[in-house]
Amino acid sequence: MKEIILIKNGELALKGLNRRTFEEKLIKNIRHRLSDLGRWEYTSSQSTIMVEPLDEGIDMQEASDRLGKVFGIAAFSRAAAVEKDMDTILSYACKYLAPRLAAAGSFKVEAKRSDKSFPFKSPEICTSVGGKLLENFSHLKVDVHNPDIIVMVEIRDKYAYIHANQIKGAGGMPVGTAGDVALLVSGGIDSPVAGWMMAKRGLKLTAIHFASPPYTSARAEQKVHSLLRQVAQYSGRINLFVVPFTEIQERIQENCPEDLFTIIMRRFMMKTASIFAKREGCAALIRGQSVGKVGSQTLYALVCTDAVADMPVFRPLIGMDKEEVISISRRIKTFDISILPFEDCCTVFTPKHPRTRPKLEAVEKAEEALDVHALINKAANNTRLVVIDSE
Repeated sequence: MKEIILIKNGELALKGLNRRTFEEKLIKNIRHRLSDLGRWEYTSSQSTIMVEPLDEGIDMQEASDRLGKVFGIAAFSRAAAVEKDMDTILSYACKYLAPRLAAAGSFKVEAKRSDKSFPFKSPEICTSVGGKLLENFSHLKVDVHNPDIIVMVEIRDKYAYIHANQIKGAGGMPVGTAGDVALLVSGGIDSPVAGWMMAKRGLKLTAIHFASPPYTSARAEQKVHSLLRQVAQYSGRINLFVVPFTEIQERIQENCPEDLFTIIMRRFMMKTASIFAKREGCAALIRGQSVGKVGSQTLYALVCTDAVADMPVFRPLIGMDKEEVISISRRIKTFDISILPFEDCCTVFTPKHPRTRPKLEAVEKAEEALDVHALINKAANNTRLVVIDSE
């Protein structure tokens, strides 16, 4: 008996003539995620990817844990790959699933016979396997409507596969199939969730962070690294550009009306982020904002900041409330990092009474006191690149 992993790719089956391209990208992403665990063989058939270990002693639990964070996988399961012989199937259905069957109270059997040359049809397979399990596990009862465990037997070209209760995958589309985007990331709760949501739709992330030493500390930047490492477990490697923002903020404070400080600061962020987005081949900017959450995120404020972006700006959290965002952040394990008490540059020089209904003309007029082009170029020229990979 061999143990393999069966992967169901779900949404990819709807891609028609392009499906193979998406499947190949998913396999490439899986291969990268599992590469350091050992050698594997990958085969694909009928919306299922079979991942077979070629080395002894590969940590199958670690492989399963990693696959649970690969976008594009709808569900997966560890399975016994056995000879296509009914006696062998019956024997290993009992042996391989024994720990799980012992802990269950009820079960049902499902069968899929892709290899039509196999002499038993699906109902006959279900009857034979179910009878054998009842014979060996006297405490079990059959429940076809709400069983504790679903025993699955799949008869395919090479092997018969035996497994139970598929594990839900991360879903979405394989990262890299939908293009490249640039995520403006702070140290807060929202932006990592926004990045995760866009990566789930197949977008490859580049990240941009604005640091304002000495007002922000090295620990604040390390917090961003930690957040992105969590996101990278799903999205893959992320290039992070760390932009020095201190001088820009000081010049704004010195020369612009206090109530417009935040709006003007965010416009500088958008202009600078656009530079790196274009350099990296990104087609859009990603922000972690929602309408009305704070004064700088009113509809009027968002219009003023987007006016300087010469590419689309996506806000996947735009209609979500805080509890919805927190729920996702807990699930992807960024929440506890986000609430560490290290300030980001967005909280520096915050005005007491920010203007919630700014007019674009007034904002542009206030910016005339600044050498916008020179400030942005200086910051861009002193930006650092940090490569973030999953831990």
